[in-house]
Amino acid sequence: MAEALKIKEEGIRGGGGSGGGAVASSLGKFGEYPKRLRSFLHDVRVEMRQVNWPSRQDVISTTIVVTVTVTFFGIFFYFTDSIASRSIGWLINYVRH
Repeated sequence: MAEALKIKEEGIRGGGGSGGGAVASSLGKFGEYPKRLRSFLHDVRVEMRQVNWPSRQDVISTTIVVTVTVTFFGIFFYFTDSIASRSIGWLINYVRH
């Protein structure tokens, strides 16, 4: 934490003065990327081991429930829309004549 504050303060103050130091600092940070990437990938692997994956049966049953629900609401909204369109069309024709 103290090191992060020191780096932040150096960034605010200009990093110590000379432009050559900024280039060296940038190259130093660029050299850290492989280490940071390796650390990130290691952390991802550790976290993925802790994930509680659903069983095949859970996935199948959930997929069936979602498919049936989407189908039901699709049919429901189709008929609701059809009835509303015909009602509005009838009302417009009634008002015109």
